Amino acid sequence: MKTKTIIADLSQQNEMPDFTPTRAAGLARLALFADRSGEIYDRCRNYDLGPDQRANVSALSPWIRHRLISETEVLQGALSAHSAEKAERFIHEVFWRTYFKGWLEQHPTVWPAYQAGLLRQLNSVDKDRRLAASYAQAVGGETGIACFDAWVEELLTTGYLHNHARMWFASIWIFTLRLPWELGADFFLRHLLDGDPASNTLAWRWVAGVHTKGRPYIARASNISKFTNGRFCPTHQLTTDVRPVVETAEHLRRPFPPAMTADQIEGDYLLLLTEDDMGLNDILSHPPVATVGVLATQGRSPLPVGPLPQGFAAEAMRSVCGARCIADQHSWAQAIISACRTHQVKQVVTGYAPVGPVAEALEAAQSDVQAAGIQIHQVRRTYDTVAWPHATKGFFALKKAIPTLLKQLFP
Repeated sequence: MKTKTIIADLSQQNEMPDFTPTRAAGLARLALFADRSGEIYDRCRNYDLGPDQRANVSALSPWIRHRLISETEVLQGALSAHSAEKAERFIHEVFWRTYFKGWLEQHPTVWPAYQAGLLRQLNSVDKDRRLAASYAQAVGGETGIACFDAWVEELLTTGYLHNHARMWFASIWIFTLRLPWELGADFFLRHLLDGDPASNTLAWRWVAGVHTKGRPYIARASNISKFTNGRFCPTHQLTTDVRPVVETAEHLRRPFPPAMTADQIEGDYLLLLTEDDMGLNDILSHPPVATVGVLATQGRSPLPVGPLPQGFAAEAMRSVCGARCIADQHSWAQAIISACRTHQVKQVVTGYAPVGPVAEALEAAQSDVQAAGIQIHQVRRTYDTVAWPHATKGFFALKKAIPTLLKQLFP
């Protein structure tokens, strides 16, 4: 069957993902998509058919980002429907998220450098009227570039964008609108349900030509026309003669910090669930005496985070631990100490916090928690432990290791 025929068939399905923030909803979406993770995904994944036509992609990222469902479960779902060869493209996409996580974890100075750059650019917006006007037009979806403005509306109303649209959007933002990439990365991070410090920051750096130095991603009208199935064609509106963004800072690689494994936890403990890993309780060897959930969603940005990602994270947390959810990341220490005293435990188990707001909140709470005689143990999943070390330079090294990793994960 020709790709055009498959696309036409998919377009008739009018499938808009139901981003209900529960594990059950994530598993239901996975079950719905698994059969399509082979040839259909391979041939049709790059088409952005519109917000109500997502049958060609998994749209699983909001649940994976919070680990309501895990990468291992997603891979199992694909492999239950297809061979590794047939589902290769989809498997690679799962590992792209892993690559970004592992790379940032080994180059942690990129995140604070981005945060500092963002603050500088926000300060420039306050001082430069022309920049402020251009920025306001972009985030308001009033640029006059139909595809870009439509993606702004889709992002603000659904909290989601097709991956190809994200690349086009970032390229137009940086090279056509000539806006700082940090402001665009922040706009995404404040509004995406799956907003993730690693995937988001490094993807914007990649489009800008910073992550892969000197090799920016260029959005072209012909490409947009083809892969939006003719919905958009911004002829003569896009800049294609671009110069990559130059970064002078060097971000040296560091070894992974130590972390425990799920089977090393002994004795009574309080389970602390964060938005980086809401499913940790499913892999621990014995249950906790109590569970507390904490959020750091606002830590994504110095600007207000949109209601959709805030709501998704909060409702997802309530779905896994009830009302025991503390939304203010600045009160983590007090909440942890109080819960430990209530349940008479001296150790807390939480998921390993990769570079980002959750790690920052944990670090901020650490001294007060330790002063109260409480030890926090971070548990790193086997998936991360075996895959992250391959994320050293470009994606190719990890891609080459995928067959071996699959054998390790699914012996």
